[in-house]
Amino acid sequence: MPAALPIGEPAPEDGSLPESALAGMGSRPFGIYVHVPFCRVRCGYCDFNTYTADELGPGASRASYAETAIAEVRRARRVLGDAEVPVRTVFFGGGTPTLLSPADLGSILQAIDGEFGLTPDAEVTTESNPDSVDAVDLQALRARGFNRISFGMQSAVPHVLEVLDRTHDPRRVPQVVEWARQAGFEQISLDLIYGTPGESLADWETTVESALANRPDHVSAYSLIVEEGTALARRVRRGELAMPDEDDLADKYVLVDERLTSAGLGWYEVSNWAKDDASRCRHNLLYWTGGDWWGVGPGAHSHVGGVRWWNVRHPAAYADRIAAQQSPAHAREVLDEESRRVERVLLELRLRDGLAVDVLDAAGSANVPDLVARGLLTRTGDRLVPTRTGRLLADAIVRDLLP
Repeated sequence: MPAALPIGEPAPEDGSLPESALAGMGSRPFGIYVHVPFCRVRCGYCDFNTYTADELGPGASRASYAETAIAEVRRARRVLGDAEVPVRTVFFGGGTPTLLSPADLGSILQAIDGEFGLTPDAEVTTESNPDSVDAVDLQALRARGFNRISFGMQSAVPHVLEVLDRTHDPRRVPQVVEWARQAGFEQISLDLIYGTPGESLADWETTVESALANRPDHVSAYSLIVEEGTALARRVRRGELAMPDEDDLADKYVLVDERLTSAGLGWYEVSNWAKDDASRCRHNLLYWTGGDWWGVGPGAHSHVGGVRWWNVRHPAAYADRIAAQQSPAHAREVLDEESRRVERVLLELRLRDGLAVDVLDAAGSANVPDLVARGLLTRTGDRLVPTRTGRLLADAIVRDLLP
């Protein structure tokens, strides 16, 4: 089952936010995340808040989900008050958002535009599995305002996909990418996973080269994490599969970074590469740089002005809260200045744009020269940027900068 929600303080029943959080609304970047918690099958490695039809139970329905999500969008507008808050990015994630029809996804996007207004250059992304859309779907999504799509390719090697419980045929990836391009999507991204048990370095090289053959604008490559409570973790515990090896993961990271860089995709976040600045995922950058966002849907997380909250997890409980005109928020935390400073260090050190030196305290600053001398960081003006080696040893850098 999906991972449990974190523990926080009780959230107000009406979802109201402190005045301190609302101050400055509209002056900070603002985005909306829409969580679509449905999947056809549960992948063995996944601990996201997703549900197959058999797991949903009574009280939750894919057919009524768009209406419920729209009701939360309208609630968000009321909670955030009268300030002009144009939406710069919208990201539909999951789950598999494209298990909803283009009409349903489009109606949610239309509600966001109606309540808040999308900026003229708004980035509107949906994730998709290669086997969950066809050419007609992609044309319909583009016509409804989606301009960026992220396909869950994961691997080009059948036996690796089998271990991951991914059901798509890898030969379909070039087809859906071409359909998306013909439909007029401005940005096409491919998501990859490395370190699957049984995946050789040659297998990973095949995947990277296959991804590049599709000429994507953006690639995300994440190392496999064996999450407790997943089917994959149970198989590892029984000895059926081996745990990912740290040296193997490092070799695969170096390979993907070298190949993507040679192909003209530059890293801008530890696990993300783009062909140019315009191809960076602006929604994710909003997360990594402390912007504001509202998360719609069961289990979705939000952050506004230093207040973070998360919704109840199960789609039925979420629908019940919305129907009762209550906030779906399960709990929240109000971040103090030190917590926000620590988060800046953790997140901005992942970015090619780097971390401002003045975010560090005296003890952390004192360790910077040694980290530079060891080749883990470079210092450009007032910013610190991890080298490739530093990206591989990010935890060690953080320990030195947050002693």
